Amino acid sequence: MGIAFDYAPDRPEHIDTILNGLDRYNPETTTVFQDYVTQQCEDRTYDCYANLALLKLYQFNPHLTRDEPTTNILVKALTVFPSPDFSLCLHLLPPHILSPALSTSSSLPAAGDAPLSEAVQKLTTLNTLLSQANYKGFWTTLDSDDLYADLIADVSGFEELMRVRIAVTVGQSCREVERRVLEGWLSLTGSDFERFVLDICGWGIDNTVGGGKGGVVVVPVNKENEAKGTVVRENVQFDQFSRIIKRAYEQPA
Repeated sequence: MGIAFDYAPDRPEHIDTILNGLDRYNPETTTVFQDYVTQQCEDRTYDCYANLALLKLYQFNPHLTRDEPTTNILVKALTVFPSPDFSLCLHLLPPHILSPALSTSSSLPAAGDAPLSEAVQKLTTLNTLLSQANYKGFWTTLDSDDLYADLIADVSGFEELMRVRIAVTVGQSCREVERRVLEGWLSLTGSDFERFVLDICGWGIDNTVGGGKGGVVVVPVNKENEAKGTVVRENVQFDQFSRIIKRAYEQPA
């Protein structure tokens, strides 16, 4: 049986009480949820259900919306990819925040030109790269703009969390990866790369193969990356098709 969507092992009791009662729709609980988002960023915990509740409060009470908790929620959602949490959060944001920044000659700023809109577009770009398994592009983009550094600054251990998630997806789909390729995916080289691969992931490095490209990283067999042959047998008797064959030769009325 899978884990319930609203389950979070590190959720405080007072947050759980709010979420399971009518107070989750009380605007006065907005500050409580905002403080909880800050706590998640500091403690490296994650509670999607509570974060969605805060975004829902913002949806019902636009005047209470705060940029920092919103972007922190999106950044935390990135750290649990490939789950759909980031998309769930986006769907609770207002349309003018989701619209691309528009260049205009008017003295009045376009609706999508707000700082929050720009931040959301930046984070959406990162999410798109992750969903495309373009991990090297993810790190390149992350280092390309100081705004990204500002957006992830509040989330403790963001880069480490992302490397772990990338390693999980790689471990589910690969048995061997060229070292230089995996270095690009993890944005690590040298001893840092070896320490992460050997100590944290528990994988191996084979330097005897790879054609002078630094060897390959060997991922142990698991139930996700193990190749299994499948034989499909149809247990259908010929007489079951007799009616169909008979109808084929019947003359239309």
